[in-house]
Amino acid sequence: MQNAKESVLLKFLCYIFIPIMIFVLAISIIDVSITSQYGEMEGPEEYIETEEFGREYLLTLIYKVQDINDDKEEQRINQKTTNTSPTSGMTSESDLTDSDTNTETSEDIAFDKENSNSFSHYNEIEDESYEYPVYYEVINYNSTMISQYINYIIIDKENGNMFTNIQSNDYPEEMNKLKTEKTNWSYQDGKITTNIHTINQESTKYMTSSTYSTDNFEGYEIYSNIDPNTLNYSNSLYVQQTVYNIFKGHENLPAYLIPLSSILILVMIVYLIWATGHEKGKEGIQLNSIDKISYEIISIVIMFVIGMMMSFAVASVESQIPQRILMSVFLLCYLIGYACLAVWVSTTIRRLKAKQFIRSFLTYKVCRWIKVTIQKIFKKVTDKENANRKITIMYWGFVVISIILACTMWSGIGLLVLIAFWIWTYYKLLQYNKKVQKINEALRNIYEGNPNVKLNEEELEGTLKIMAKYINDIAGGFTNAIEQSLKSERLKTELITNVSHDIKTPLTSIINYVDLLKKEEINNAQIEQYIAVLDKKSQRLKKLIEDLVEASKVSSGNVKLNMEIINLKELLNQTIGEFEDKLEKKNLKIEMDLPNENVLITADNRYLYRVIENVFSNISKYALEGSRVYIKLEKQKEEVYLEFKNISKDKLNISAEELMQRFVRGDKSRYTEGSGLGLSIAESLTELQGGKFKIDIDGDLFKVEIKWKSER
Repeated sequence: MQNAKESVLLKFLCYIFIPIMIFVLAISIIDVSITSQYGEMEGPEEYIETEEFGREYLLTLIYKVQDINDDKEEQRINQKTTNTSPTSGMTSESDLTDSDTNTETSEDIAFDKENSNSFSHYNEIEDESYEYPVYYEVINYNSTMISQYINYIIIDKENGNMFTNIQSNDYPEEMNKLKTEKTNWSYQDGKITTNIHTINQESTKYMTSSTYSTDNFEGYEIYSNIDPNTLNYSNSLYVQQTVYNIFKGHENLPAYLIPLSSILILVMIVYLIWATGHEKGKEGIQLNSIDKISYEIISIVIMFVIGMMMSFAVASVESQIPQRILMSVFLLCYLIGYACLAVWVSTTIRRLKAKQFIRSFLTYKVCRWIKVTIQKIFKKVTDKENANRKITIMYWGFVVISIILACTMWSGIGLLVLIAFWIWTYYKLLQYNKKVQKINEALRNIYEGNPNVKLNEEELEGTLKIMAKYINDIAGGFTNAIEQSLKSERLKTELITNVSHDIKTPLTSIINYVDLLKKEEINNAQIEQYIAVLDKKSQRLKKLIEDLVEASKVSSGNVKLNMEIINLKELLNQTIGEFEDKLEKKNLKIEMDLPNENVLITADNRYLYRVIENVFSNISKYALEGSRVYIKLEKQKEEVYLEFKNISKDKLNISAEELMQRFVRGDKSRYTEGSGLGLSIAESLTELQGGKFKIDIDGDLFKVEIKWKSER
């Protein structure tokens, strides 16, 4: 059962077969309805004999007459309004004679003639075969599906006006044709003449209602007919014949398909309701992106699309769309409507099962937001430690008191009291702002590194008092932290110095004895190799201890500088000379870019040399053998710029910031010489002398940038 609930294939098949079964069910029901109502319907002749055709035919003519009556009534209203409207030359009632009240003026006659041509769906045409005005239909009011196939002539017996949708040069002859052709219907003096038995004199009594009956034809003569062959182009008849032809020869098939398709649809719908929201390998109901859209919005959009598809399908039947594409239009509208409905139903089920239905409404979210906002406001107002409470109370108190005092301004005393209240309010605001400034000043001192701040909490109240307490605690905490940090740094420096001193004493003895052994004549090559290893490792340990002690001194600031003017160009050449052997051993070629003039800076000669020495030491250890090392020295405005660039032999899988930390080296460099302190010491010494030290890594390119203030 669990596999069936989570099966994507079963869900997909259900979504595919449901519209097919619904289509089969609908076609079967339509076929049963058509067969029971019309019997066999082989073509237009059989359709004409149906009550549906008769009703459509009669309603078409009724709508035409009603349309004409509506236009005539509108003309009468307009005429009455014009005749009773005031004019510049008004005549008093006493000046009117009996002949004036019973005789139309020339303006009234002109108005009648002008408005007699105003029919919403007709235009007047010239015709000499008929002595009265003839109006030709230019807009077909598609109130029924067969209205476009009926030919008619309607004569208004009141004024002789003719209304028609037939183009002819001899309308009396056309009236005779309409009376005699095969399928015709005429109305004269309350009598119906027709060969359509469903709408003859007797049948119309049972077919029409009080609203739509032949009583609407009073005052008109109507002549009409329809050519059965034109009904072949009727989309309505085409749809019905298509359905009829599907089951032709299988009259009993719909009786079996209706219950079978209904059961299958019900089973698939129940399964989808049960399985919707479950996914394989996941627990609980799973919501998708559609389920996150507000329920009102998705419902409105889907209902709008479904409504548009239904309207378009109905309009396709009533319009003259080609029959060869009619079924394609039906199918497209049906599939789009079904897809929208399936999305809407599935998202509704998922929301209900996940207990998120109410919460997915936009209305719910808005109401919840309003509720939360009100709760926050209420909490702020009622919270005694919240500044908003005091501000709110003071503000609205000010407003209310001001309004009360303003109402007494009619007296001089009330005005003076109001002005005094405003002055008092301004004074209280200044006092409050003064207290805020004290807190602001304390925060600024702490920000600038002065933790010796102490606010008098008794001078403050409310939120400001709480803020003062926090600031005092923070200031005290900073002071303690700084003292602890300095104490820890001193202890660390003392520990490193003492341990280094204790190590250096036996290390010095080891180095001295190794030197003595090197001077002895030893004929054993293995022992000589051991002595060489001892010498190398002892020297490395000595260098590491010296670096450790120096790094400790630099970090604690326990370094005495002897600042003097130094020629950086000369010092750089000297250092290159000292490292020439090491660089040649690694086959590293130096590319120099030095200015012609001397470059002077203010620094400590010993520590500046140590900075440059550490950079060259790093290059000699980690640069790619056989590559180039680029050194550039130049003056930039008021600064001296020194740059070292080389290609690393190992992959630099570390950032520049991490590489500047103590004891940090690249992964492969961990197994080579070096303590990881060289660059950190170089940076610290540079900054102590007023310079800037920066490392940049770009792929395998390693670059060091050093800047000092230039001495002119």
